[in-house]
Amino acid sequence: MTLPPLTILLTAPRGFCAGVDRAIQIVEKALARFGAPVYVRHEIVHNRFVVESLEAKGAVFVDELDKVPDDRPVIFSAHGVPKSVPAEAERRRMLYLDATCPLVGKVHREAERHYTDGRQVILIGHAGHPEVIGTMGQLPDGAVVLVETVEDVERIEVRDPRNLAHATQTTLSVDETADILAALQRRFPAITAPRKEDICYATTNRQQAVKAIATRADAILVLGSPTSSNSKRLVEVAKRQGCARAALVERAADIDWTALDGIATLGITAGASAPEVLVEEVISSARARYAVTVEEVVTAREHLVFKLPKALEG
Repeated sequence: MTLPPLTILLTAPRGFCAGVDRAIQIVEKALARFGAPVYVRHEIVHNRFVVESLEAKGAVFVDELDKVPDDRPVIFSAHGVPKSVPAEAERRRMLYLDATCPLVGKVHREAERHYTDGRQVILIGHAGHPEVIGTMGQLPDGAVVLVETVEDVERIEVRDPRNLAHATQTTLSVDETADILAALQRRFPAITAPRKEDICYATTNRQQAVKAIATRADAILVLGSPTSSNSKRLVEVAKRQGCARAALVERAADIDWTALDGIATLGITAGASAPEVLVEEVISSARARYAVTVEEVVTAREHLVFKLPKALEG
């Protein structure tokens, strides 16, 4: 039987960013150095495949420190944690390793600087996301006001409109965030901006890559977890850019290929916490059904590498 032709537009960059790669390395190197079990507070990154792979090596994922024995190492996830978490670990004299992405850490430090300078911080982000909880948890209650939409900006009450600063979750939609920032600047002209953009390079690059294929693709598959903010944003970006048939899938087994009947061009990308092996799995699954031609669409090259904690170096 002759297979129908399918062109796959494969975005580059895609998949793991430097912060995710560092976080996973921290868990793996901690297991090698200290032996199993090593505990991790919350999912190290938002990807079930990654979490299950680390569990198989001896990592134990817990919601809070009270589930961790005093004599075992604990790792804080890439999303960052409130200040109360390392404070509790120090009180218990635990060995802890902080896998917070350095770019999330930058947002934490800027929020602290604004607070020290007497400014109230308006944080753009998604309520309940671990990164948002971690950022808000750097400062006392009331020091940070969370907004999710342009409508939120119009409703919020602040202490002093002349003493405000804004910060942003690192994994948001660039375009939607720009609309919220414009609303903030209209309402609070004196608001202080970050010294450098808060939305991280990997989020921005992956969204630009999706934009580059959205008008050419009949459908786009984004590899990523339903809990992954940056992966969900990629689906939204694809749809806003004109590809209505964009969907988030965790891996090849989740794809409804019948829903893709009749397509000639399929875009494939992966969120910053999705490993390349899952992309390869989807391409292999497509080859079983189509005569596949893969075209890699390169919009940026990434070379950033973050150092590991000193306790794991060498």
